[in-house]
Amino acid sequence: MSSEMILVGYDGSTDAKVALNWALDEAGRSGRPVRLAYVFEWLTVAGWVGPGVTPGIWPDETARQQVEELVRSAAESAAADRPGLTVHGEVLDGPPALVLQERSAEAGMVVLGTRGQGGFGGLLAGSTAVSVAAHAHCPVIVVRDGQAATSGPVVVGVDGSESSLLALGFAVERAAQRDVPLRVLRAWGPSGERRVPPDSDPEAAERTAVEQDVAQWRETFPDVPIEVQVPPGNPAALLVEASREAQLVVVGSRGRGGLRGMLLGSVSQQLIHHSHCPVAVVRER
Repeated sequence: MSSEMILVGYDGSTDAKVALNWALDEAGRSGRPVRLAYVFEWLTVAGWVGPGVTPGIWPDETARQQVEELVRSAAESAAADRPGLTVHGEVLDGPPALVLQERSAEAGMVVLGTRGQGGFGGLLAGSTAVSVAAHAHCPVIVVRDGQAATSGPVVVGVDGSESSLLALGFAVERAAQRDVPLRVLRAWGPSGERRVPPDSDPEAAERTAVEQDVAQWRETFPDVPIEVQVPPGNPAALLVEASREAQLVVVGSRGRGGLRGMLLGSVSQQLIHHSHCPVAVVRER
């Protein structure tokens, strides 16, 4: 059993509840404890805060008690529905993205909805998710309402970068836990960075490169069917399309084409906004 907790950004919204259910399923497979974290900036709260919670200006003990009750109830309900799992909750104060980034240093993964209310209210869809995925100290999984697929393969995008190789390892472990195939996708095109001379067969060369990266994982997880695909085209567009049939898409935080100063690659960002299934963004701790 892993002692690394699964940290869930939770505020009682629909997306947060879907993210929590995803985290509980993951905990059931891995044995990790789950911690719900409700985070918001009290001084800027406006409008809807949560079911049965009235907005207030910090310090507002009544509002805080209501939030603590919301989180306690959600944690108790989750633990009752999933006997054997350890589920706790906490209320944290501060900018949501920054606080979750700091707490991620103690987590094995962070699970978020794309858009919350109350604690995450006022933020554009995906803004907290993008920020946390860019700065977290562990993998970040982003789940949208209606995305909780339990069938289909795990899909991972690779491009030979160190970040994508970390994503590959994460993906094959998830596929093994779920007893589903792993689909490894590497897009290529004339404008992309390539490992091969221009007069070589690009598709064959790309497949050879991917097979070299996958070889160790075939040995480590011989029961996981691994399919390698090397289509030409835009990586983000191809992964978004592949997400239609997948239960999880995994990418590195930044690929070979990313600028050194860019903390989150364009492919990762596009998937967070447009994927049809949950997205895992993996980075080195």
